[in-house]
Amino acid sequence: MSSFFNTVDKLKPVYDVTYKAMLFICKLLLVADILITSMSVLGRYVSFVPDPAWSEEIVLTLMSYMAVLSAALAIRRGAHIRMTAFDRYLPTIVIKILDLIADFFVLGLAVIMLTVGWKYAVNLGSKAAYVSLPKLSKFWMYFPIPVAGFAMIIFELEAIYNHLKGLFVKEGKAQ
Repeated sequence: MSSFFNTVDKLKPVYDVTYKAMLFICKLLLVADILITSMSVLGRYVSFVPDPAWSEEIVLTLMSYMAVLSAALAIRRGAHIRMTAFDRYLPTIVIKILDLIADFFVLGLAVIMLTVGWKYAVNLGSKAAYVSLPKLSKFWMYFPIPVAGFAMIIFELEAIYNHLKGLFVKEGKAQ
């Protein structure tokens, strides 16, 4: 069984690259958010700085991307809030099994985000446009949900694999 885990461990660089790409995208979105918001605020008080009408809608869209993509990143780091009040009273094996069950539920949510989010983006988003940018489809406002669902699926598969590995491989034997 440990040879299986050693073989699958070779996929870790794929997860690392996906994580780094998502983190880089979130950083770019944050910088764009800050620049657009700064320009908008300055444009209200400084006459030669433009205050585009589209700034609020675009900033909110970028924030929605950052919110759901950073939630996917938190899955990889194991940084989501979880109930640990009873962990010291439960056997370690029970905690590992409960973590695995929780991961399967989050994986289910990720699949729903991907499928239903894509339907909303394609059906609802393609039929509407931003008020301040009528040529831009609202597809882009709904698109972060399926993107985050895809990233969550990738990171949840890794988390489930790590929990299964923790159940079947004893500490220090997998190398």
